[in-house]
Amino acid sequence: MDPRTSAQDVMRCDLCDTAVVQMHCDTCLVNLCKACVGEHMISDESKKHEIVRFQLRKSTLIYPLCKFHKNERCEMYCNQCDIPICSACIASGNHSGHNILQIIKVYNARKEEIEREMKEIEQNIYPTYQNIASDVQNRISQLEKEYGDLSTAITKHGEDWHREIDKLVKNLKAEVEKMKAKHHDALKAHKDEINQLITDIYNEIQASSKLLELNDISLFLKFNTNIQEFRKLPSKVNVTLPHFTPTQYQPEQLIKLFGNLSSLSLTSEEHGYKMKTTKKSPEAGSSPPVRQLLDEPETITSTNTGYDRLYNVVCLSDEEIWTRGNDNTMKLYSINQGSLLKSIRTKSGNQPYDIAVTKSGDLVYTDYWDRTVNIVKNEKIEELIRLQNWIPYRVCSTSSGDLLVIMYSDDYKQIKVVCYSGSTGKQTIQFDDKGQPLYSSGGYITENRNLDICVSDLGAKAVVVVNQAGKLRFRYTGHTPAPKNKSFNPRGITTDSQSHILTADSYNNCVHIIDQDGQFLRYIDCGLSEPWGLCIDTNDNLFVAHTKNKTEVIIKIKYMYIK
Repeated sequence: MDPRTSAQDVMRCDLCDTAVVQMHCDTCLVNLCKACVGEHMISDESKKHEIVRFQLRKSTLIYPLCKFHKNERCEMYCNQCDIPICSACIASGNHSGHNILQIIKVYNARKEEIEREMKEIEQNIYPTYQNIASDVQNRISQLEKEYGDLSTAITKHGEDWHREIDKLVKNLKAEVEKMKAKHHDALKAHKDEINQLITDIYNEIQASSKLLELNDISLFLKFNTNIQEFRKLPSKVNVTLPHFTPTQYQPEQLIKLFGNLSSLSLTSEEHGYKMKTTKKSPEAGSSPPVRQLLDEPETITSTNTGYDRLYNVVCLSDEEIWTRGNDNTMKLYSINQGSLLKSIRTKSGNQPYDIAVTKSGDLVYTDYWDRTVNIVKNEKIEELIRLQNWIPYRVCSTSSGDLLVIMYSDDYKQIKVVCYSGSTGKQTIQFDDKGQPLYSSGGYITENRNLDICVSDLGAKAVVVVNQAGKLRFRYTGHTPAPKNKSFNPRGITTDSQSHILTADSYNNCVHIIDQDGQFLRYIDCGLSEPWGLCIDTNDNLFVAHTKNKTEVIIKIKYMYIK
């Protein structure tokens, strides 16, 4: 092993190649021992050698050599020509009238720019690419399940077809048996008729034979044969056999009847990812200002509604709130004015079971009895989703513009959450890793800022939180002591800019606040009575639907302040 290059050996002087390095020339980037410093200084007297201790190497700035004047260092910078220049360049007059800067200032400005860019890369760009990689991996992980669901749907549809075909074949064969029995009975009756005639003819023959053996004229004169009747042969019974005519079809016709797969679409969305940023920004992907919970939340406004029972509130803006009650009308209220702005009746006349507002500001509602999810655009109602074998229950809009729909099976034995992009279901959340149901009953649903999906499960008396991939993160079952010492009864649910999860507890007349990991933080009561629906505006003000003196009221509560 060469002691001069061994990682276990100390660094050696670049000149003598034996002594330990003690000094460094920042000008020439040469390592030196003390004995060789002098020799290096005179080796090239045209340079201004900056000799420093080895530990302080690169502490001295290395000015660039001038391209026009040999051995001159450039300590100035011509902004017009965008090049470093030396004192000789200035003296030459070639840069007369130009904006001349000290190169150290240009260096410092560029250094600050690089430091800012490096900070942005470290804090924003690099984490963003990590998040993108994680997102792609999550999508890859979802492939098996999503394509499995697709195959299962095709298999189930095929089984449905098989059942219908089997039923059809069974019915046709039963009809064949009925026809055969009718045919058989007709021919048997005809045979019995012929046999009777044969018996009559035989008896006629016997009688005639006996008469011919006698010589009694009087008997002959009285005897008449039935030969005229027998000459009239009986009608022949003809039965036309039924025949089966199978419907002719081409394979493409069968595919059209059965159903077909849409083509796989692979596209690149230029602005599909958002840059992670630590700066305050109105965009959804920005980091919110840090807010702290108030020790004493305060009620800001109170708005009476015309409902007998108020179940939902959802923010259209910081000033306008959509509501849903126990009738077939959804109402838009101005919170500041306390006035009704607009009313929309459901298309079917049924009571809506939940409402949400999309990213574009359109109202969405579920129609339990009609099995539909509908969207209101320019006050016109359009059917967005129609279910079969399932009943839509609750709905919320996600930060990506998708819809999350809670639904029941027809027999009410199953419940699941389905994520829809438009009218296309792209993810189903129903079971945990052990194959057990995640949810026991329908509740309300929302998406947290960290993309967790939060459901208030009334049957389980819990808030069930899964991640974006549908994996169970935690279940929150309330906190002890409760304000009214009653069991946790979760109703409306919402989240804020700090990823807190807020849940209305109608039994304990309060709102629970937990963090994104399910840890209890505190209660909000503010004189609440049977709180139900919840929503939060962009300033983290909480709106609660509750009953006050037998009147259905929306109250606006301030419960956080900017730190």
